[in-house]
Amino acid sequence: MVLVVTAVAVLLGAAPRGAAAGPGAPVVPVLSWGPCEGAGDGFECATARVPLDYRRPDGASIPLAVTRRVAGDRARRAGVLLLHPGGPGNSGVDFARNSYAALPASLRDAFDVVGYDMRGVKRSGQVECWNDTEYSAAVDAARGVPGPGALRSAVRQGLEFATACRQRSGDLVPFVGTGSNAKDIDLLRQALGEEALSFYGRSFGSYVGTVYAAQFPRRVRAMVLDGAYDPRRYADVPYAYDAAQFVALDAAVGRFLDWCAQEAAACGFGEGRPRQAFEELKRALDADPVITASGRPATGYTLAYRLMFNINAGKVIWPELGQALRAAQQRQGSFLLSPPSPASFDFLTVNLAVECADRVYPAGPLLLDTLVGAEAAAAPLLGPPIGLGPPTYDHNHAPTCAQWQAERPSRFEGSYRAAGSAPILVLGTTGDPDTPYQDAVALAGTLENGRLLTFAGEGHTAYNRSACVSALVTDYLAALALPARGTVCADEAAAGSLGSRIAGVEVDETRDVIPVLR
Repeated sequence: MVLVVTAVAVLLGAAPRGAAAGPGAPVVPVLSWGPCEGAGDGFECATARVPLDYRRPDGASIPLAVTRRVAGDRARRAGVLLLHPGGPGNSGVDFARNSYAALPASLRDAFDVVGYDMRGVKRSGQVECWNDTEYSAAVDAARGVPGPGALRSAVRQGLEFATACRQRSGDLVPFVGTGSNAKDIDLLRQALGEEALSFYGRSFGSYVGTVYAAQFPRRVRAMVLDGAYDPRRYADVPYAYDAAQFVALDAAVGRFLDWCAQEAAACGFGEGRPRQAFEELKRALDADPVITASGRPATGYTLAYRLMFNINAGKVIWPELGQALRAAQQRQGSFLLSPPSPASFDFLTVNLAVECADRVYPAGPLLLDTLVGAEAAAAPLLGPPIGLGPPTYDHNHAPTCAQWQAERPSRFEGSYRAAGSAPILVLGTTGDPDTPYQDAVALAGTLENGRLLTFAGEGHTAYNRSACVSALVTDYLAALALPARGTVCADEAAAGSLGSRIAGVEVDETRDVIPVLR
């Protein structure tokens, strides 16, 4: 009888927990739910053990931290809604718990909301490369207007970082790629007893969702990919992908500065010539850094680094960005003068390690120097400090990843069509600084059953930044009702709308959260 039950369960895709899903398949984790440490928010936590190397499913395993909050209305329960944050590097456990209140009641009632820390992140075995002292020294020495030796320094630091990853996390970094991460999700699906998942992934989470659907198309009930990646360019043509990111980021900052020129009083920075004032401010901070409360310097690089993340909030934060630039100009306290912290370094380390595991940059120092230099020059506002600075965020991974010293067995190399999947909803924001809108168009066209929903606005991602987008996404997740082809939502909040101050202080690289719809 046990053999019959097991065979049926395998055919349905939900093996008994603690059992192998098939011959040579990894053991399905057993989730022993209990209270989450230090939390009384209704979530419970568990640990799932998954194979380190899926080529050897019976070999070493690693623990994944998992959290869930069960559906509020058990009679109407529709299954599991897995929330996946951006990054890579953000905690999925924190993302689910911090974003829960922003979900509409209809979704909280119908779904068990689940999150997990993917391999290499926080509670699931943090990747270690540079230590805090080494990272602090690199970012504190960086400049907003790099000198003539900056490209050579960036390449040298990229090699040093890659070497540190091999030396300090050599047993882990080959296995943090998204191909393995997607397999982890399917083991979690089985451990949760679900035949299919509903999934919301934002930014990098959209690539995770894409790879999951590609590997397990029949296990998708509903999937929302917000701030989407063009998966083929991301993984296989990385220099071109990075170049588009630089251009999108600089264009978004440029539109903000143009608004400052047109609305000088509302912005408060630049006295009608904000682009010139921004360049002057970077140079002034490089020449005479502001010493912060931590004793570390805030330079023009610090300004560029923080603006890179805060511009993601969209128009609502523009007046506050203007005030923050003016405060920096006056050498007063400003969230744009906050050097990356140890928490930032944890995030950035994973950001690099995962993307270097996922992406193959063509080798060769001449190619590296030529293309990185061209990318920085094509984005004059933030391109030079970010592209020619130390190893940090998405845009400047080439100097590290082109010199990566680990194998890539966890990289996904198959088709991204997800043939046979349920319809997948792709969200693209026309003024997205981080994941260019054309990526969402490309992904929707790549997927066999992709449907594009456009948000005509500024900022990174769309869900809960537009009432129109949010209503359509909620209908899709709850009732599988897709928006009509060609739908465009244009209800962007105006510059300086209520809540911009809260948004401003929360937009940083260490805290990903679905915003509260205003």
